[in-house]
Amino acid sequence: MDLRSEFVQLARVEGANVSALCRRFGISRRVGYKWIARFEAAGLAGLVDLSRRPHASPLIMDASLESQVVAMRQEHRSWGGRKIAARLRTLGCHDVPSPSAITRALHRHGLIDPGSSYAHRQIRRFEHASPNDLWQMDFKGHFAMTSGGRCHPLTVLDDHSRFSLTLAACDNERTDTVHGHLVKTFERYGLPRKIICDNGSPWGTSGGSIGEQWTPLTVWFLRLGIHVGHGGPYHPQTQGKDERFHRTLKDDLLKWHVISDLANAQRHFDAYRETYNHIRPHEAIGMACPGERYTISPRAYPKELPPVAYKTTELVRRVTGNGQFSLAGKLYRVGNAFAGHEVALRPTRREGFLEVYFCHQRIGWIDQQTGETIGPRAGQSLAALANGSPAE
Repeated sequence: MDLRSEFVQLARVEGANVSALCRRFGISRRVGYKWIARFEAAGLAGLVDLSRRPHASPLIMDASLESQVVAMRQEHRSWGGRKIAARLRTLGCHDVPSPSAITRALHRHGLIDPGSSYAHRQIRRFEHASPNDLWQMDFKGHFAMTSGGRCHPLTVLDDHSRFSLTLAACDNERTDTVHGHLVKTFERYGLPRKIICDNGSPWGTSGGSIGEQWTPLTVWFLRLGIHVGHGGPYHPQTQGKDERFHRTLKDDLLKWHVISDLANAQRHFDAYRETYNHIRPHEAIGMACPGERYTISPRAYPKELPPVAYKTTELVRRVTGNGQFSLAGKLYRVGNAFAGHEVALRPTRREGFLEVYFCHQRIGWIDQQTGETIGPRAGQSLAALANGSPAE
């Protein structure tokens, strides 16, 4: 991945904080402004390390416009008429034909599967209002490599802009692997307001008790001040944008390349991420590129985790090594992920029910009469009954 290219793309977004970007990319302001000046003077040619990228010059050639359309489709095999038309306009091509005319040209050259139109039909979409309001995270299904072993692509996508924040070739789906890649992502892009992940390891399970839904990884998110959400069990559409990114990654890249090993996979992923963020028009955001809508978070990744603190008026209990805390002679289990930490207990409108908070987020309830702990998902209907408000 050429860091100069991404730095310049992010720095040219309206309202971008160039000084903060320089700190995130580990360069001085002098170097950062030098790269911006070179790009503005000579375009991509001014960034010498970009000589290998496929779009080093606009596709305005002596050949006919139809030949340009065919060549673009052959390079990006999942692009249709709308994307190609938008990309041609971005590249400065005059008299760009309509998307339908481009689609007819692709049909004439046998470059479109007749059944693909239904598969790519328009759908209704929802998005958060600003970059970094929500990040979606998941592993794409693993695949075999020719040298042996399997690649597990870890993906993180910004909900508002569809910007690909992480596309990492991993050899497993363990906590330490995900943690290492997320540290790099947080250091470059800052912290989101909320992360949504699925119910599998290393993020949690779909059980009803508190202890089944939280893991050391999600507890780390909470320590960083990030709200955490889990998709509904067996409902991948909760992370629909990231799931759609997985399908695009498969159609654009994985179907057409043989992956030999993790290093080879990462080289392909880095090149694809550059194309996806800064070259490929995205239909869901009005044919803009995700990099045009993304800005880094103002919340920088801290060098040290902040301490867990609560109001002096709150009832606070420490979680033991076996994931329990004691209250009025009864033990309540909240899970081993919280061992050694303190949780706060807050009253509700329903007598005998207390909310359990860790840092800023409600992680469930306890029933003092039965000694039962209730996780947030199982307590969705309880929230209205106990507090008159929906669950987090």
